[in-house]
Amino acid sequence: MEVSSYRPRNPGHDYFGRGTYLITLVVSGREPLLSRLPSVVTNLGRNSLALTPLGEAVEEAWQQTPAIQATHGNRVAVHASVCMPDHFHGVIEVLEPMEWSLGDIIQAFKSACTSKWQQQQGLPSSTNRPILADCKGEKAPLWLQEKAAKHNDEASLLRILSKKQRREYYSFVGRGQRPLFDENYDDTVCLDDRHRRAMIAYVNDNPRRAILRRMLPDVMQRCLHVEIGGRVYGAFGNLFLLRWARKVQVMCHRRHPVTRQPYEETEDYSNDRHCWETAILEGATVIVTPGVSRGELLMKNECLDKGFPLIHLQKEPIGPYWKPELRRFEACARGNLLILAPWGLDEMNGVGGIPAESDYSRFHNLNILAAEICAFEGEAKIIRGR
Repeated sequence: MEVSSYRPRNPGHDYFGRGTYLITLVVSGREPLLSRLPSVVTNLGRNSLALTPLGEAVEEAWQQTPAIQATHGNRVAVHASVCMPDHFHGVIEVLEPMEWSLGDIIQAFKSACTSKWQQQQGLPSSTNRPILADCKGEKAPLWLQEKAAKHNDEASLLRILSKKQRREYYSFVGRGQRPLFDENYDDTVCLDDRHRRAMIAYVNDNPRRAILRRMLPDVMQRCLHVEIGGRVYGAFGNLFLLRWARKVQVMCHRRHPVTRQPYEETEDYSNDRHCWETAILEGATVIVTPGVSRGELLMKNECLDKGFPLIHLQKEPIGPYWKPELRRFEACARGNLLILAPWGLDEMNGVGGIPAESDYSRFHNLNILAAEICAFEGEAKIIRGR
C-alpha cells in the first residue's frame, strides 16, 4: 500500500495540462538500492554506473509508463532517466490535458516500483497485503489496533496515519513492506525548449558528477555548518580558498552614486575591474562576492569562465543534498570555487529601516559578510559535515 506523495512545487501550476517535468524520487532512508558507483574509475560516463536488478526494474517501469498510462487515456512521453544509488531522476512530458494529474502518474510509477521491489524479495505486493489483519493482530501496537478497529477499508487506513504513525507501522511489518521511495518527490517545471535540453543534460550528467564528488573530496566538500569568524555557513567547494594570502571583495551598487548611471557602464567600474583582474593575475588572490548587482555578477561570471579563484556568497541555504548547477559544479571540480550560504541571513539587522528578509537588506548584508570573509584569517571550523 503506497501513500499518496503528490506535493506540487509550484502552487497555481496546472498539473493536469501539457508540460514537461524533471522528477526526482528518493529511496526511503537513502538506501543505495538502485545502482553502484565504480570502485575503480575507468571513465566518467553513465556507463560506469552499475544498475542493480532493482534499478533495472525501475528503469523498465519508467519506460513502460507511457504505454500503461495510455490504457487510462493519458498521453505522456518519458525522456532521459537515471537510477543513482539512492535516488531516481526522470524527465516526463504530458502531451495533452489529462483526467489524471502529474501526481497521479508519479504515484502509479512509484507503486509499480514498490511492487517490483517486493516481488524481488519474495514478498507479496503491498496492494495485496492484508493490512487490516496486520494491524488487528495481537502483536500490533495498541494504538494501531484501535485505528484498525474503526476502519474496514484497506486503502484508506494508512492515509489517516500521521508520518510518525506510518513509520511505526512500517517498523512493525518490516522494511520490506515499506514503499521503495519516500512519500514526497520533487518536480521542476520546464520553462522552454532550452530548459528542457538542460533538464535532459542534467539527468545524463548525474553519474559523472557523483563520481567527481567521490574522486575529489577536498575540493567538492559539502559542509552543513562551518564556522568562519564567529558566523556559521553552509559550504560547498574548496575550503582551502579561505586560507589564501589575499582576499579581495567585489562590491558594486546598481547605480553610480554621483551620475546615477548603471555602475557597470561607468569608467569607475572599468577601473575597479582592472584592479581586480590585476590582483588575480599577480597570484594568491581570491575574489569574494555575492554577485548580486550587475557589476558583481559580471565579475563573478568572469571568474567562473576564466577559472579565477572565487568565494561566492549566496542567500539560498545549503542542505544535506544540495549541489550547485553545472557551471559552478565544474568550477568546484577544478578547485577554483567555494560557495558559502550564511545561516541566519534573514536574522541580521535590516538596512535603512528595511526588514532583513527583503532583497535590499540581503544584498547589503551579503556584502557585509563578504567583507568579513576578506578580513578573516585562520582556519575554518567544521562543526558538521555532510
